[in-house]
Amino acid sequence: MIMNLAIVGLQWGDEGKGKIVDYLARNFDVNARYQGGSNAGHTVRYKGEKVIFHQVPCGVLNGNIQGVIGGGCVLDPKILLEEIQNLTTYDPAIKDRIRISKFCHLIMPYHILIDEIREGSKQAIGTTKKGIGVAYEDKYGRTGLRVGDLYNVESFEKKLSINISRKNLILMDVYHAEPLSDNEIFDLYMGYAEELRSMVADDTKIVGEAIDAGKNVLFEGAQGAMLDIDYGTYPYVTSSHTVASSVGIGLGIPPYSVESVLGVAKAYTTRVGQGPFPTEDSGELGKLLRESGAEFGSTTGRPRRCGPFDVALVKYAARINGVKEMVLTKLDVLAGIDKIRIAVGYESNDEMDPFATEQLVPKYIEVPGFAEDISGVRSSGDLPDNALNYINVIEEHTGIKVSHVSVGPERDAIVKM
Repeated sequence: MIMNLAIVGLQWGDEGKGKIVDYLARNFDVNARYQGGSNAGHTVRYKGEKVIFHQVPCGVLNGNIQGVIGGGCVLDPKILLEEIQNLTTYDPAIKDRIRISKFCHLIMPYHILIDEIREGSKQAIGTTKKGIGVAYEDKYGRTGLRVGDLYNVESFEKKLSINISRKNLILMDVYHAEPLSDNEIFDLYMGYAEELRSMVADDTKIVGEAIDAGKNVLFEGAQGAMLDIDYGTYPYVTSSHTVASSVGIGLGIPPYSVESVLGVAKAYTTRVGQGPFPTEDSGELGKLLRESGAEFGSTTGRPRRCGPFDVALVKYAARINGVKEMVLTKLDVLAGIDKIRIAVGYESNDEMDPFATEQLVPKYIEVPGFAEDISGVRSSGDLPDNALNYINVIEEHTGIKVSHVSVGPERDAIVKM
């Protein structure tokens, strides 16, 4: 029996969640995003082409799926409308299957501008410069504007004017930047309001009623557990809760609605932007993984930092998410490496401590590598012995069952274990 399932990343994001959501979505009725914004870059291969999702739930290319962007997300209307326009080249009716929560906070031009200015200063932490964090700041400062506000024009105009007056003071006095025009932004967002109108809905009702009707719901997050605002490597984190516990909050449904959580981890480790990374390899291995795995950000194009698989990091992420099974992605990238290193703990202890990540020195073991190209493998029995051994070692040290392995970028390049 299919359950209502949450997909979470067990590292610093970029684990390949998009492909896994797309693969699983064929057996679900609703695919709902519960946090994050246009900083997500979920990549799906569809009919031989590379499709990158930023805000739209990435299971919607399956014609049976209704996609929901939940109230826990922050929304950039410009990027969303461009994304939907691109997706209509694959499915002309896709807009009819997308719903946007009226509770979802809007990313405004001043959010993006402030984010860009900060990232060019000593305040930089390696954001995508999409205004995500600044929008969440306004949300929790109770000055944010929501999608539903667009349809009370008089109120929206008043709130926008107050916000821009405040932001212009910051832009001019703190950042010595040019002020923004509230009239231009008001007209721009009124145009967005009309284009979005048919998609705006109450996500709490849509998802709640789907669950009550016995439909199968796939919950999709962005980034990874180690970028969670509370439990990640703070302050080098995203501005929302990336863990499975935030599904209920991000969609306005009871916490018991999540019946199972599936983790996704790369067969090695990557992170983009600044922040601690105990197993980072700045030498030949890191370069090899980056080039062989095409490790460049889907949203920004930034090169990702790469290194060996970190057992303690994945165990920590699995514990705080309640993960018992995981998908291991990009196993094919390791082909041709003679000896594969795995970090099984740290010199001081065997547990990940996000407060002490800068000081953690990994303890490594080595396992035999495999030379074979496994991108065409579709059955576990056809995987090389050393590839199977690598999977078994990860299972043994993490205590997590590997349910599937991704062996290439193509949509069907997945092996069920």
